[in-house]
Amino acid sequence: MRAIVVNRPGGATALRLTETDTPGPGPDQVLVKVTAAGVNFIDTYRRSGVYRTPFPHIPGSEGAGEIEALGPEVSGFAVGDRVAWASSATGSYAEYAVVDAAQLLPAPLNLTLDLAAAIPLQGLTADYLTRSAYRLGPADSALIYAAAGGVGQLVTQLALAAGAQVIATVGSGAKIATVAELGVPDDGIVNLGALADLTTGLPPRVRALTAGEGAHVAYDGIGRDTFAATLASLRRRGTAVLYGGASGQVEPFDPQELNAHGSLYLTRPKLDDYTATPAQLRERAERVFAAVANGALKVAIGGRFPLADATFAHQALESRASQGKLVLYL
Repeated sequence: MRAIVVNRPGGATALRLTETDTPGPGPDQVLVKVTAAGVNFIDTYRRSGVYRTPFPHIPGSEGAGEIEALGPEVSGFAVGDRVAWASSATGSYAEYAVVDAAQLLPAPLNLTLDLAAAIPLQGLTADYLTRSAYRLGPADSALIYAAAGGVGQLVTQLALAAGAQVIATVGSGAKIATVAELGVPDDGIVNLGALADLTTGLPPRVRALTAGEGAHVAYDGIGRDTFAATLASLRRRGTAVLYGGASGQVEPFDPQELNAHGSLYLTRPKLDDYTATPAQLRERAERVFAAVANGALKVAIGGRFPLADATFAHQALESRASQGKLVLYL
């Protein structure tokens, strides 16, 4: 089968299209013929060695396709079923992937498989961020970074649906219209590219929009470049939800910083801990897929790349110039 293989840690050019053996499913696993694979920052962390990963490896956690074969002891699924997943056993940047049956999510018939591939990781992430890491409600104000990105657009929609005040940041003026179309008022959109200094420029904007108090919560997937501004933009006993590091990982810091900014809370969550049981995974997935299927939650695919162009997909993601979700198609 054709697959993208990374032989050693490196940049986007370390992704190589290779002919390799088709894997076989083991007990409680299925083999899926992949239609599309989602492209996520976690793929770049593993490719570059930020996250410990064995090499060589096939990247990709997320995808969608049709079941090709069942391993022993699999029940509840059949060959030909349309499924999606947020975590695969063998990597999703390939023509075939092995997925644990416990990770399979039925793909609604009214969704295309490339759209189904765009939902699991970012959709479930947005769900746990806004419902569990910090549960948003009408009394809350939320600072949302990279609101035009894949996760950012979903978090923004869910925050607005919860009745929260949204302060959405974008990296350039070209992305303002995308966020405005989601329903964020013009004065609630902050173009970080127009600020001379993020750490001193963003917090006053946030406080001006929150009666001088600061945001109740900040959803920060950018990391190193934004972390200081995040802490300074929160109100007393506010919560910093640091869920990614698109600009690089946050440097070690003195926890007294949290004290100095008003007894802040800091969490560095990951999806696995919010979908730790099959029941938790199914509950979140059913809610998110239903919202997309009925039009309540819109998933914007910002770029479709053939498998052979995985390098360009990673470059587009890491440049932070892309909007919405990026997917590879086979």
